[in-house]
Amino acid sequence: MYHEGHQHLLPCLRCHPHSYIRMVQHLIERCLLLQMSRDQCIKALYKHANIRPIVTLTVWRELQKENRDFFQAYFHSVYPRPFTSRHI
Repeated sequence: MYHEGHQHLLPCLRCHPHSYIRMVQHLIERCLLLQMSRDQCIKALYKHANIRPIVTLTVWRELQKENRDFFQAYFHSVYPRPFTSRHI
């Protein structure tokens, strides 16, 4: 499968599932570096790499299971809780 004018070959999910999953994982990691939310990542990978949302979501969930502490810290840094005070 060629990707929009690029000369390099992307792995096929059916032909090379391990390579495809590793590619999706790598792309998710790039989204995390850009501090994207899960939904933003899913939309970006679908739009720019034609990766089906269910595939991205599945890989995201597996990464989250394997790296609970990282994702907990990530979510706190990307979505900080607003300051609230009961005394105001």
